[in-house]
Amino acid sequence: MFKTTAMRKSPIAPKAFILLLSLLVLSSCVKEPLEVVDEMTQEEPQDPEDENDASAIVNLVIPEGFEFSTSTNTTITINDNATNAIYTVYSYDSTPNHPVTVDIINDEGEAETISTFETDELNQVLFTGRPVNGVLEYTIPTPSYYTQIYLRRKEGNSWSSAIVDISGGTAIYTHSNTSAAARKAEVARFKQGRAPIQSMQNSIKIDSLFSVNGSGQLFTINPLNGNLTNLAPMPQGSFTAALDHNNLYMYSIGSSNPYPIMRYDMVNDSWSTVGNVGMGGPRLDFNENDGLLYFSTGAKLHSIDPNNATVLSTWNINNLDVTNGGDLAFAEDGTLFLSSFGGLYRLDLDNNNEYQATRISADNLPFNPTSMTFDSNGDLWLASNGSSSNLIIMDTVTGGWEYIYGPNSDSGVDFGRTINDLTTFTFNDEEAEDPDTDGDGIPDSEDEFPEDAEKAFEQFTPSKFGWGTVAFEDLWPFMGDYDFNDTAINYRFVAVLNSQNEAVQLDIHFEVTSDGAGLTNAFGIELESISPNLIESVTGTVLTENFINVAPNGVEQGQDRAVIILFDNNETMLNVPTTVTARFTTPLSVAQLGIAPFNSFLIVNKERGREIHLPNRLRTSLGENNLDVNGVNQDPDGNYQTDSRLPWAINIQHNFKVPKERVPVNQAYNFFNTWATSGGTQFNDWYKDNAGYRNTSNLKNP
Repeated sequence: MFKTTAMRKSPIAPKAFILLLSLLVLSSCVKEPLEVVDEMTQEEPQDPEDENDASAIVNLVIPEGFEFSTSTNTTITINDNATNAIYTVYSYDSTPNHPVTVDIINDEGEAETISTFETDELNQVLFTGRPVNGVLEYTIPTPSYYTQIYLRRKEGNSWSSAIVDISGGTAIYTHSNTSAAARKAEVARFKQGRAPIQSMQNSIKIDSLFSVNGSGQLFTINPLNGNLTNLAPMPQGSFTAALDHNNLYMYSIGSSNPYPIMRYDMVNDSWSTVGNVGMGGPRLDFNENDGLLYFSTGAKLHSIDPNNATVLSTWNINNLDVTNGGDLAFAEDGTLFLSSFGGLYRLDLDNNNEYQATRISADNLPFNPTSMTFDSNGDLWLASNGSSSNLIIMDTVTGGWEYIYGPNSDSGVDFGRTINDLTTFTFNDEEAEDPDTDGDGIPDSEDEFPEDAEKAFEQFTPSKFGWGTVAFEDLWPFMGDYDFNDTAINYRFVAVLNSQNEAVQLDIHFEVTSDGAGLTNAFGIELESISPNLIESVTGTVLTENFINVAPNGVEQGQDRAVIILFDNNETMLNVPTTVTARFTTPLSVAQLGIAPFNSFLIVNKERGREIHLPNRLRTSLGENNLDVNGVNQDPDGNYQTDSRLPWAINIQHNFKVPKERVPVNQAYNFFNTWATSGGTQFNDWYKDNAGYRNTSNLKNP
C-alpha cells in the first residue's frame, strides 16, 4: 500500500512511459469498485500488443505541456465610443458545410444547375453587450479550429458587421463611424428632398415597386397607374431584389456564378458589388428586424449579411409542393411568406429549427409567380413569368388573386418585359421608435430581458444553441480504458449580464449523456475567483445521496471558494435535461466570474475527497490531499495526467459522441492520435462529424 498525492501543482516534468495497463483487459464492460480494481491491477498481465503498437493510446508520444484542450481562451476587445451601440459576437467558420449541386428551373423557365451549401453561424452566438466607457471586452473559450469571429453592430435602426481575425489569442475590433455617419447624412438629405412631394400627397405614403430581370434591367413601377421608369442598368442580370429602407440600398444576387451580391444606391442611382454568395436562386427579401437578407432556393432558406455577402444560417423548408421559382416576402408583422411555381405559402419556424410551409393558395395557380412584395397597405403583389409579365395582387388569407397590370389584365398596361423580382420602396421620413420598457438604457429590441432592469445581455459557452461536453475516466489514479464514457455531461453555461456587462446570474444547462461506470459519481464546478458569500442562491441541483453538505445559499459547505454540486448520482441523471441557476449577491465582472466550464470535476463513488479534474486544474478545499490505495498509481504528481500525459478528463466544445464500452477514443475518432501527438496543432476539429473523421460503429450513440 502507498499514498497518492493530489496536490496543487507545478507543470509536469518528462517521465518514462508507464505501460502497466491491466485494466484494459477486464472481462466486464462495467467498472468494478476501486477495491476490486486494486487487486486486479496487481494480478492481471499486460496485453503484449500494447507494448508493440505505436498507435495504441497508451503508447502515444504526447508533447510536454499538452493538456488535451480542444479550445483556446480568446480575448475579444471592441473599441467603440458610441453610447447606444449594441454588439452580438459569434464564432465564425468560413468553411461551407455539405456543398452540393442541384438542378432547378429558374425564373425564366430554363433548367439550371446551381451550387448550394449550408452554414450555421447565427447559432454560434458567444455574447451580446454594449461598450462601457468605449470598450467591450470578454475572454471566452473558442474551439481551437476557429480563426475568426463575426460581429454585428446595431445603432438605432442601422446595422453593420465585421469579420475579425483571431491572432495570438486576441481579436480586436475598432469601430470607425465615418462611413456610417456619412451615409446617414446622405439618406437624410435624400428624404428631405422627397418630403415636399409627400406633403403634396397629403401625407399619404408613396410606394414604388422596384423591379429587376435576368436581362439586367432595373426599373420602378408606380402601383397606382402602372407607369414604368428605367434606372441604372445592373452589372449583370438577376432574379432577385430586396430593399433596405433605413439605408436606401437595394440588393440583388447575380444570376450567374459566382453569384455576386450587387447593391444599388437609391440616392445616387449607382451599383456596386458587395461580394460573392457562391450560390444562386430565385427568392430574396430584406428583414428590417435584423438587417439581414433572406435567400431561398429549392427547399432551403439562408440568411446573408448584406455588408459582406457572408451566408450565416441555413434552414430546411418542409411541405413545399413545388420547389422551383418564386420569391420571399416579409409582412409588416414579421411573418415570412414564400411563393413558388406551386403557389403561395406561409413559413413558420418549428422547435426543431426547421420551417414548415403552410399552403395558402388552394389550387395550382394559372401563372408561375417569379416575385412578390408587400406594399404599405399590406397588399401582396406578385409578378408572373413570361416575356411580358403580369402584376397580380393576392389575398394572404384566402389565396384569392386578381390581375392588376399586364397583358392578362383589363388595365391596358403592358410592360413588354419580364419581371423576375419585385421589392417595395415606401417613402417615410419618420424613424420607427424602439422603446426601453425597463429603463436600463437598452432598447427592447436588443434587451434579452426587456422588462427586468437588472438584466440585459447574455454570454454563452460554448454558444447560444450549442453544447459542450466534459467526459471522464473515473478510475483515477489508475489507468482507465480511455473510452471517456464513465460519466459524460453535456453543458451550456449562460452568464446573465446587466446593462453594464456585469454578471448577475449564471444558468447551467446540462444533461448526463453517458453513464458507463458501475460507480455512483457526482459532478460539480468550482468558481475559482468567487467566495461562497457572493452567491445569493443556487436552485435546481439534484442531490439525493446524502454525502454532499449544502449551505443555506445552495453552495457546498466547507469550501474556500464557491462550489456548486450539480448532482450526486450520475445514473439517475442519465438523459435528464436539467438547469441549475446561481444568483449573485452583487454584480460581478465577467473576469471575476471566470471562464466556463470553470473548474469542473467528478466525485467518484460517493467518496467526497476523491475528485477528478481536467489536467493541471486544482482540487477543491474538500479534495483529499492523501489517498490510501492499492495498485499502480498512474498520477504520482497529482496533476490529473499520467506520466505519459494522458488525462482522466477531457473538455470538448461540441456535442461529443462518446465511444462504446472499452473502445479507446482513438479507435472511434480517426484523427485523435494525430491531434494528440501534434500537441493540438493538427486536426484540432478531430471530434466533428466531418467525412472520414469518425468510426460510427465504435460510438455509443452515433
